[in-house]
Order: sequence, then structure tokens, then C-alpha cells
Amino acid sequence: MVAHSTIKNVPPLNHLAIIMDGNGRWAKQQGLPRVAGHHQGVQTVTRIVDECISHGIAYLSLFAFSSENWGRPQPEVDALMGLLLQFLASQRQRMLDGGIRLRVIGDRRRLSDSVRAALATTEEETRAGSCLTLVLALSYGGRDEIVRAAQKIAEQAALGLVDFKTLDNKQFSTFLDTTDIPEPDLLIRTSGEMRISNFLLWQSAYAELYFTDVLWPDFDAAELQRAIDDYQCRKRRFGLTDDQLQPVSVTDDKEITN
Repeated sequence: MVAHSTIKNVPPLNHLAIIMDGNGRWAKQQGLPRVAGHHQGVQTVTRIVDECISHGIAYLSLFAFSSENWGRPQPEVDALMGLLLQFLASQRQRMLDGGIRLRVIGDRRRLSDSVRAALATTEEETRAGSCLTLVLALSYGGRDEIVRAAQKIAEQAALGLVDFKTLDNKQFSTFLDTTDIPEPDLLIRTSGEMRISNFLLWQSAYAELYFTDVLWPDFDAAELQRAIDDYQCRKRRFGLTDDQLQPVSVTDDKEITN
């Protein structure tokens, strides 16, 4: 992909995070059971993964199953876990061939043995992928993640490995699930809801937010492009003034690769 000559105040979109919302409502509109919406949502995931690769996005984080989702009816939870296993099995070779690395964040202790084993195997097999890192948030909640990080810090402090007096944001971040993942640049939520619902609370402190009425099963390349175009019009200040911002220069004499 060759960039056009331009001066931008927005850094390239390196990490995209998405709250995939609206599967159940999509199914209801179609007169189908909720699980049908989840099946369709999985198809959208595969399309958007391809689109992110074509856009040169290095990280795609998807809110797949929240810590609060455990409270849903058990048949729906079981169906979602079954879909996850199917997804991992069906996409394994595609991830290997496409250089897609899988990373999972969240509290895995609540997941079944079979799901944990499948996730661990896929993470290990795809660890060399360098084209796109696909981050699945499973049994995940932002508050829960922060609490678990605090617990780890307390344990390390008790061993004399952490000094509370010198603990700062950077060091705290190393105890989060996303320790080796950059913070998201853009967070998209589908379905018209305008909240982030406990997703990447720490990491999204300075993420650009984009809300769309489109339900996740209907989210396609055109909708993603609209979100990216909107992002490119933003001005990311990170607490600074306009005069302090350093423009990002992108010239057309270099080829941009992943």
C-alpha cells in the first residue's frame, strides 16, 4: 500500500478495538433465534480481520465475551462457547497461512477445560504471526482486569519485588492482560449503544471513540472505512494544545508495509 503525500495530526491506525454488539437484535429482526445472530457475527469477524490486514492495522481487539455475559441464560452461554471452539478449529489454518497471531485477554479460570486448552494451543501455534495480532477478550471485564493487576502487584510487593512508592502508570500497565499490546487508537461500538461497557478501561483512556447504529452482523468493509475516515479527521492531543502537536508527515515515496 503506497501512501499519498499529506500532513496529518493523527498517527496511523495501529490498534483497532471493537465492541461487537447487536447480534441478538439482528436475529430478532430476522425472526431467528439469538444464536443465529451469533453465527452471523462470527462471519463478520472473519471479514473484518481481512479488512484490517488490507488496511495495515497491526492489532485488532474484539470484545467477544464479557465477565458479565456469564449471567446470560446457560443455553446461550453454551452456544457461544461452542461457537468459539468452532471458530478456533475452522480458522486455525487460515491464521497460520495469513500470519495472524491470536492473543487472549480475560479471566480464563471461568472457562471450561476444553476452551482453555483450545485457546492455549492456538496461541502457541500462531505466536510467530506477524501480519496481524487478533486479540480476543473472553471472560473479560476492564474493572476485573484492574483488580487482578492490583492483586498481582500486592503479591509482588509482599515479596519485595515491587515498591509502591515508585509504582507508576507504566509499571502498573505491565501487570495488565495487555502488557505486550499497544493501547488502542480507535474504539468502535456497533448497534447504536453509546458506552464502552467495561472494555479496556485503562487502555482506552485516550482512544478515539466511534459509535455506529449498524448491528455487528451487518458491519462490513464500507462501515469500517467510514470509521477509519472519521478517525483520520480527529486531532489526538493527549492533553496538549494544538500548538504543541507535532504533525505526522506521510510521504508517497515510501511503501507502507505491515
